[in-house]
Amino acid sequence: MKRIGIDIGSTTVKCIVLAEDGRMIFSLYERHRSRASEKMAQMLDSVTEKFPGEQMQIGLSGSAGMGMAQDMDLPFIQEVYATRLSTRELLPDTDTVVELGGEDAKILFLSDTMEVRMNGSCAGGTGAFIDQMAELMSVTPEEMETLAEHADRSRIYTIASRCGVFAKSDIQPLLNQGARKEDVAASIFYAVVNQTIAGLAQGREICGKVLYLGGPLTFFPALRNAFDDVLHIKGICPENSLYFVARGAAISPGTKAVDPADLAARARSYQSTHTYPGCRPLFCSKEEYEAFSKRHEKDSGSIKEISEPNGPMYLGIDAGSTTVKAVLCDENGDLFHPLYLPNSGNPVPLIREYLSDLYRRWPEIEIAGCAVTGYGESIIKNAFCADIGIVETIAHYTAAKRFCPDVDFILDIGGQDIKCFKIRGGVIDSIFLNEACSSGCGSFLQTFAGVLGFSAEEFSKKALLADAPVDLGSRCTVFMNSSVKQAQKDGASLENIAAGLALSVVKNALYKVIRIANPSTLGEHIVVQGGTFYNDAVLRAFEQETGREVLRPRVAGLMGAYGAALYAKDHMEGRPSSIINAEGLAHFSHEVKTVVCNGCSNHCHLTVNTFGKGPDARRYIAGNRCEKPLGTDRQSVHLDMFAYKYGLLSKYRQEQADDGRPVIGIPMGLNMYELLPFWHRLFTELGYRVVVSGESSHALYVRGQHTIPSDTACYPAKLLHGHMEDLYSRGVRTVFYPCMSYNLDEKKGQNHYNCPVVAYYPTVLEANVRHPEGAKFIRGFIGLHDRDEFTPHFVRMMGKYGITLDENAVRKAAAAAYAELDGYLKNVRDKAAEYMTLAKEKGMPVIVLAGRPYHLDPEINHGIHNLVCDMGAAVLTEDSVAWLENAFKTTVLNQWTYHARLYSAARYVAGKKDLNMHLVQLVSFGCGVDAVTTDETRVILEHAGKPYTQIKIDEITNLGAVKIRLRSLFAVIGESDTGRKE
Repeated sequence: MKRIGIDIGSTTVKCIVLAEDGRMIFSLYERHRSRASEKMAQMLDSVTEKFPGEQMQIGLSGSAGMGMAQDMDLPFIQEVYATRLSTRELLPDTDTVVELGGEDAKILFLSDTMEVRMNGSCAGGTGAFIDQMAELMSVTPEEMETLAEHADRSRIYTIASRCGVFAKSDIQPLLNQGARKEDVAASIFYAVVNQTIAGLAQGREICGKVLYLGGPLTFFPALRNAFDDVLHIKGICPENSLYFVARGAAISPGTKAVDPADLAARARSYQSTHTYPGCRPLFCSKEEYEAFSKRHEKDSGSIKEISEPNGPMYLGIDAGSTTVKAVLCDENGDLFHPLYLPNSGNPVPLIREYLSDLYRRWPEIEIAGCAVTGYGESIIKNAFCADIGIVETIAHYTAAKRFCPDVDFILDIGGQDIKCFKIRGGVIDSIFLNEACSSGCGSFLQTFAGVLGFSAEEFSKKALLADAPVDLGSRCTVFMNSSVKQAQKDGASLENIAAGLALSVVKNALYKVIRIANPSTLGEHIVVQGGTFYNDAVLRAFEQETGREVLRPRVAGLMGAYGAALYAKDHMEGRPSSIINAEGLAHFSHEVKTVVCNGCSNHCHLTVNTFGKGPDARRYIAGNRCEKPLGTDRQSVHLDMFAYKYGLLSKYRQEQADDGRPVIGIPMGLNMYELLPFWHRLFTELGYRVVVSGESSHALYVRGQHTIPSDTACYPAKLLHGHMEDLYSRGVRTVFYPCMSYNLDEKKGQNHYNCPVVAYYPTVLEANVRHPEGAKFIRGFIGLHDRDEFTPHFVRMMGKYGITLDENAVRKAAAAAYAELDGYLKNVRDKAAEYMTLAKEKGMPVIVLAGRPYHLDPEINHGIHNLVCDMGAAVLTEDSVAWLENAFKTTVLNQWTYHARLYSAARYVAGKKDLNMHLVQLVSFGCGVDAVTTDETRVILEHAGKPYTQIKIDEITNLGAVKIRLRSLFAVIGESDTGRKE
C-alpha cells in the first residue's frame, strides 16, 4: 500500500506519496496562508486525481498539524521524530541536522547522546524573519538571495535576528545611510546563522556531518554559505530536503489507512473544536462607527489644503523608518503638495523626484526654508542642502500645537517607533520612546496583513465590525505569530484577528512603552498621530482602552513633515534658504562606497555618500562612532569620564615581556572593568606575568558564541566566552576569574551583593567553554569586601587549584592591591569633580551616563558617550558621583552594589541645582533585575522634575534610535532652560 506523508508547518504544507518500495512518486509544497485545512484538502484532491480509488497509509506531522490530527482522528508523528526517521533511512551517518522552517528552527544532535534544540514561540532567525527583511528592503526573498551573492564579505554588518522588529531597527538606518543592499542582504543571512548558533546550539558545538533541511536552507544558497563560513564546515543540503518531515510521517509505524478522497472532503469542512478568549467589539453597529467617523472629521477643521503655492513656502521632510513624508506650508500654515510613500530602503531618490516634480510643475515657487526630521534626517539634509535638522519629538509637538494649542499629551505611532511625550507649561516635560523593539508599531500590523494576504488598508477595514476580537495581549510581533495561529485553529475569523491585533498595538503602547497605571495620567488634551492612526480600528481601540476621546488630525501620517515645515517657517528669521534649486537637481548625483575606518580601535564600517561632483561635491559619512572620520578634533573639547576610565584601565592591559615568570590570564569582562587594578597588582606582586584578554569586538563575540548556553544572558556576559577563547588561543593555560557573591561594601544599600550574572558567571564558563588539555580555570569563591579576611580565604581558594602561596606574601601583595584599587577609584572621583567644575565654567550640560562598570567596554556602549559629548555635554559615570550622596531609603529592596550606585547617582542628579545635570540610564538587554532599577530611577528623577531617559544596548551597533532619544533629551533640556529664563 502506498503511503502519504503530510507536513503542516507554520507557513507551508508539504505532501508526498511514497510507492511500496519507498520511492517518492508525488510531492507538493505550498504556502497555506493560515488556511491549512483548505490547502490540505486541495493537495489530497491532487493525490486522488493522480492515484484514483486507492487507499493509502497516512501520517501527519508539523508544528501546525497536531490540532487537525486530533480533531480528524489521524495519527500525528512529532516532527523531530519524523526528521530523525528520514535521516536514519536516507543519511544514517549524519551527526547534526540544522532545520529552518517558516517560523520554526531546530537543531538535532544525532551522534553520541541525541539532543534536540528548538525555538520557542519566537520566529527570529527563520523563514518568516527572512521574508520580513526582504519586504523591508522592497525585494522578494529570491532577489535578496541574488543580492547576497554579490556582497562584499568584508562588509558584514551586525544585525540582530532574535526577532524581525529588532532587526528592522538595525537595517532601516543602514539603508537610510546609503549602505549597499548587497551587503545588507548578506548581513541578514549571517544574522540568521548567529541567531541559530547562539539561540539554539546553546553551547553544544555543531560539527561532523551536518545536514541542512527546511525551506530557507533549501532555497537560499547564500544562507548555507553563511552557515559554512561561520561554522567552518561544508554542510549538505540533500535532495528533497523540503520533504524530510513529510517522509518521516509517511514511514512512521503509526500510520493509518484512509481514502484520500474522503479525507479531502473532511478537511474541506474542518472546523476546530477549540475556542479563543475574546474582547468586546470595537463598534457594535455601523451607526456607531459613522458617528465616530463624523466626530473625527471635525478634528482637522483648523487646517486647509491649497492647490497652488501662496507666497513664500516652507518645506518639511520626514524621512522615517518605513515611509517618506514631505509637505509645504505657507505663512498661514496651510498645506500644499503632500507626499507619503514607502521609503523603499533609500529616501534620496524619492525626495529628488518630489523636488523635481515640484520645480517642474511650479517653476516660480519660492521655498523660503526647509527642515528635515526622521531616521534619514542627516542624509537628506546633506543631499539636498536643507536648512535645518530637527529631532522628531520637536517636529511632532510643533504640528500638534497647530491643531490643539492646549495639547498636554502626544502619542505618535509610526512604522517602527512609538513616541509619547507629556507637555507641561508649553514645554515637553517627559518623553517615552519604544526601545530597539518596534512591536506595536505600524510595521507590526503591516507584517501581519501581508502574511494573511491583505494590504494594510484592507486589513484595517476588516477589524471595524468584528463581533469578538481576539485577546492577544501586548506581546511582540514574532511571539504573537503563534497566538494568531492558535486563534485561527480555534475558529477566529480574520475580522476578529485584525481587531485583536489593533487592540494589541494600543496595549503595547500604553502598558509597555508609557506604562500607565491610570488613563487620567495621560492628560486632558490628547493628540494622536502617525501613519498607524490612519487605521480607525487602532484609534477606536485607543479611545476604548483609555476611556478618552482624543484628537486625530486628518494628516496624522504627515505630522512629522508638517511640524518640520512649521518649524522652518518660525526659525528661518529672514535668511535665504540653501535648499537645492532646479538647476542643482538637474546635475544631482549620488554615489555610495563603503570603507573601514582605521582611525581608532572601533574600526567602524563607514558608508560614504557623495552628492554631486567636483569641488562642490558634498559628503555624508554614516556608521562612525566618533568624529575622526569627519575630520573634527573633538578631543580638545570633550569632558568624557568613559574615555578617562578606559584610559586608566588600559595601562593594566599592556602586554608584558615574557621573562620566565608564571603566566596568569584574566578575561576582561563584567566586574573586571572595575576590579582589574586590584587583581593585576595582586598577581604582579606575587610574581606572575598577567595577561589580560584583548579588546572586545563582534568578531571576538562570534568566536565564542558556540559555547554560549543561553540566549537570554546579557551581551556583556556573552562576550566573556570570546575572551576565554582569546586567552587560550594565546597560549595562556591558567585563567583566573573568580565567583564573587559580594561586591565592595560602599554603605549605600541594605547589602552589597553582585547581581547573579556577575557573581556566578564563571561557573557557566567552566561548564561550557572547552578548556585546552592541561589548562587550569580558577573560578573559586572570593570577596574583596572584608579586607582582613581576604588573605586567608584567597590562600585557601588557590590551594584548591594546586597553587600553594605564602600567606605573608599574599598579605603584603593584598595591601598593595587594595592601595592600587583605592588609587584608581580616587582618580575617577577627582576627575569627575574637575569635569563638573569645568562644565559649570563653560556653561555645558552634564550627563551622568549611568550603568555598570562593564558598560565602559566600547563593544558594549557602541560609543554612546561620544554622541553625548558631540552634543556639547560633559559625560560622567554613576560611580564618579554616587559617593557624594548619603545613603537613603528606596521603595525597592536595595541590596546590590551596582544598583545602590545607580540610585545614589540619580538622587545626586535630582538634587543638583547649580548645574544643568541630567541622568541617562544604560541598560543591557537580558538584564532582568533592571526591570526594577529603571522604575526606581525614573521615580527618583521625575519626583525632582527631571526627565528620565533610558537606552537599552546589546550587540546592535546602529545608533539611529539612540540619537533620537538623546536629541529628544537635549531638546527637553534646552526648552526647559528657555522656559526658566523667560
